[in-house]
Amino acid sequence: MNIVLLESLGIDKDILESYSKKLKAAGHTFSAYERTLDTEILKIEVKDADIIILANMPLSGEIIKAAKNLKFIDIAFTGTDHVDVKTAKELGIAISNASGYSNTSVAELTICLMLTLLRNVTQVDKRTREGKTKDGFVGNELRGKTVGIIGTGAIGSEVAKLCNAFGCKIVAYNGFSHKQDTDLIKYMPLKQMLEKSDIVTLHCPLTEQSRNLINKETISYMKPTAILINAARGAVVNSNDLAEALNSGGIAGAGIDVFETEPPLDINHPLLHSKNTIVTPHVAFATKESMIKRAQIVFDNIDMWLKGEQINKI
Repeated sequence: MNIVLLESLGIDKDILESYSKKLKAAGHTFSAYERTLDTEILKIEVKDADIIILANMPLSGEIIKAAKNLKFIDIAFTGTDHVDVKTAKELGIAISNASGYSNTSVAELTICLMLTLLRNVTQVDKRTREGKTKDGFVGNELRGKTVGIIGTGAIGSEVAKLCNAFGCKIVAYNGFSHKQDTDLIKYMPLKQMLEKSDIVTLHCPLTEQSRNLINKETISYMKPTAILINAARGAVVNSNDLAEALNSGGIAGAGIDVFETEPPLDINHPLLHSKNTIVTPHVAFATKESMIKRAQIVFDNIDMWLKGEQINKI
């Protein structure tokens, strides 16, 4: 098999070589390229590929069709909306993802964003550097807050556990899979959940059901003192509506790690200029530990697919 890696997996060179050597020893070829969005270059890189590995770079139907021998797409990421899955399935191409690699890293950044917003860390950091005092900034504790979770898969469930450890009450939206209440989580309709939550945190995939779920109407259900965290997918939130609510006092703050497009962003993006908003360039998944785990999953995916026992199937 001709195996092609289209972008860095974020691991040390020697770790990547250890995986590629095993594949080469089994008679396969392995090529690694720097990330590019140039369609013509990508067509050349994939033209003889039997297996493509990528992380979160876009993979269009045009590129998939240019890979005439393609049999397997190995996505080193949890979400798959950046890949033309429909075209791949029509062509009979198998797809696996790396679900689970970043559960801890995303959950921990989510808690980090909550605490940073609640304790006004960015504001008091700035004041200290300017030789000033807190000047009226008094924070809030996470303990005792009601945290509303939209998306209680592996990552959302991990967030629930961490919030519970801080002494929070956990509620969640029941509209995706209609889960039953647990000892930890109480499910309820979206409007009711938003009304009750001091913090709303998003951990759902991007689907037609979740796209633009957080918009002017749904934000209006939230408390003016509430904060929103998005470590899911950017398009779950209407950025213009959220920025308007932040600037008008509709809600108190936001921690945003994902946007409609991958950073770098247009410097005029509304959430780069809204009040009390922490923005990070899609880093929730990116820790040394998670990158190592991701690589293991990715190459396990290949090993199992080659054996006819596909895992992490999309």
